[in-house]
Amino acid sequence: MKDQRTDKRMKFMTTAGRTRNLLGRKDGFTLLEVLVAFVLLAATVTVILQLFSSGIKALSASEDYATAVVRAESKMRELLDNDQLSEKAWSETSPEGYRFDITIAQTYETRTKDLPLKVLEIDVTMSWNKSGKNRSLTLNTMKTVKPQV
Repeated sequence: MKDQRTDKRMKFMTTAGRTRNLLGRKDGFTLLEVLVAFVLLAATVTVILQLFSSGIKALSASEDYATAVVRAESKMRELLDNDQLSEKAWSETSPEGYRFDITIAQTYETRTKDLPLKVLEIDVTMSWNKSGKNRSLTLNTMKTVKPQV
């Protein structure tokens, strides 16, 4: 009984048939409050989805570069294992669509002219196209070899 009396004191009927509490507020939310809440929710979800999208793009790009680095290092190791290196430049394309531009050039000629060796600089530039964007990376190293007579 006590709860029913308290409930009757706190609320009274308006002319429209809705109940109001003693502070004069109607039960429920107004259309404006619902719209504001919806706009805030939509903005928050949009920002979160954009963050996920940019994260996925960055992950994809890093995976592409990691794969390219492994392939370029493999090509570089293949060149370094060759004992008959000489100055030259060439290009080749792998079956996967990667393009290798390889340059082998003598360097430090003035420093090594009196020595029984020469220093070759080896550049491996790898290029590929992913999602309409051209990407590339370059590996560079040096190797000492005996001069060919």
